[in-house]
This record gives sequence, C-alpha cells and structure tokens, in this order.
Amino acid sequence: MTRVEFAPAASVREAVALLNAPEMRALPLAGGTDLLVMMRRDGAWFDRLVDVSGVPEMREITESADAIRVGAAVTFAEAAASSLLRAAAPLLVEACLSVGSPQIRNAGTLGGNIANAAACADSLPALVALDATATIAGPDGERVVPVASITLTPHRTALARGELIVSFAFPKLPPGARSAFVKLGRRNAQAIARLSMAAIGRVDAGGCVDFIRLAPGAALPVAARLTAVEDSLLGAAPSPALVAGAGARAAEAMIAVTGRRWSTEYKEVAIQGLVEQALGRVFGITA
Repeated sequence: MTRVEFAPAASVREAVALLNAPEMRALPLAGGTDLLVMMRRDGAWFDRLVDVSGVPEMREITESADAIRVGAAVTFAEAAASSLLRAAAPLLVEACLSVGSPQIRNAGTLGGNIANAAACADSLPALVALDATATIAGPDGERVVPVASITLTPHRTALARGELIVSFAFPKLPPGARSAFVKLGRRNAQAIARLSMAAIGRVDAGGCVDFIRLAPGAALPVAARLTAVEDSLLGAAPSPALVAGAGARAAEAMIAVTGRRWSTEYKEVAIQGLVEQALGRVFGITA
C-alpha cells in the first residue's frame, strides 16, 4: 500500500509551499469527494495531500462594493446556506443544492468542483454565467483568470503543477436581474448532469431584454457562454416564441461545436427544453 503524507495548511502561503516541496508529488485536499473516487479506481499517484480546509481566506464568503468573493474551500452546503449568495446569486445556490446528496454537499467544495474539470460540474455553468474569475496561487505568486478559461478539456485544466485555486469572485448583478439554474439527470436525486443550463436576465422599463447570460453545462467540451443566443435576445420583448427560438439556436450552437453523434438526437431536444425552462423562469413566462 502506498504511504501518503497528510499535511494540513493554515494559510495559502503554507499550502503553496507544501504543494511545491522538492521530490514530493503533492495534491490539495478540500472535500475529497472526487479524489476518493479516483483513488479507488487508480490508487494513489501522489505522496502528500495538502489539506486546505482550514485556510481561513478559502472558507469565507464576502462582499465588497461591487463584487462577491467565495473561497474555494467553501462547501456546497455552506454556499447554499449563505444569505449573501441567496440574495446576490440565486442560480449558484440552486446549482449547489443540485449536487449529489447531503453528505456530498457537506464535504464537496466549489474549488474542487472546478479543479476536477468534469464537463458535468454543477457549479461551473453558474460561475461562468456570473462571469466569475478565479484567484490562483502558486510558487510564482497569484494570478486571476476567468473561470471559463480554467477547463482545457474534460478533466484537464490550465492549473500548473503546484498551483491552488484560492477563491472565486464575480461582479454583482444589475438591479432587477433574475436568475435560474436547471439540470437534467437520469433520476431526480443524486444525479450527474446529462445537461444543465444557467441563465440570468433582466428587462428594461420598456419591457425589453437589456441584460442576458446563458451558460450550458455538459453540452460543450469546455465551459462557455452562448453569446450568439444572448445577442439574439437583447432588445426583444420576452415571449414564448422568443424563448423557443433561443432554445433552437442553443441547440444549433451546441451541434456546431460538437458535431452530430449518437447522443445528439436526445441532447438537441433536451437543450432546447432547458433553455426554455430557464428563460421562462427568468422572464416569468409560462408555456
């Protein structure tokens, strides 16, 4: 059996130092819900686990004049219970509540969800729709990158060896904006997303869309907003026909990237339905 050292860190600086010690294959540990599954399949490919769950700045949810900051070691349950996030980013709360079981939500973290880089990650489309950035610490200091740029391919990220996601930040939504997160799985509970959709929108005083963001989950190889679909909605009055058209354009955008494959017949219809459901909630449209 491989011997693995457990090393708790009390600060970001200490965590980075432990991750970059010479001749050590080290990984950060927060909730461990993905790591334990991979270890069961592949065994241990590391010598040290650096526990970051006790790093204070990675456990905080804070507010500034124009932005919200969420520590990467905040659990899904903690994010879902946050009154600040419930008011400022309801779609992120919905995404966190959709994750696994209560046990997984109590242990799993937002940082781990993004670093694992699974296409089906529930928090990813919500953070992308929020235009969130990630602060990443490493041996050369800190850098800030868009969350949408972290995933390069499924389970492969832009994180260099020895780097650590410290926190996420996103600008506050404009007054009057509403949001929704919807998810499609094989069952109603503890389901991995087959597809998901995060939506944020607002209408102006004249009843036309003046703010819109759409980000799908598990539909594209990497996280991205559906900017062409967003552009088609700006300046239009919300209606059943408008959101149906947006669903059709979302399906076209997905197929343009992925091509047609065995699952397309199902996903083409499913993504249309998710867009209609999400935008229907955002704009108060019932079928």
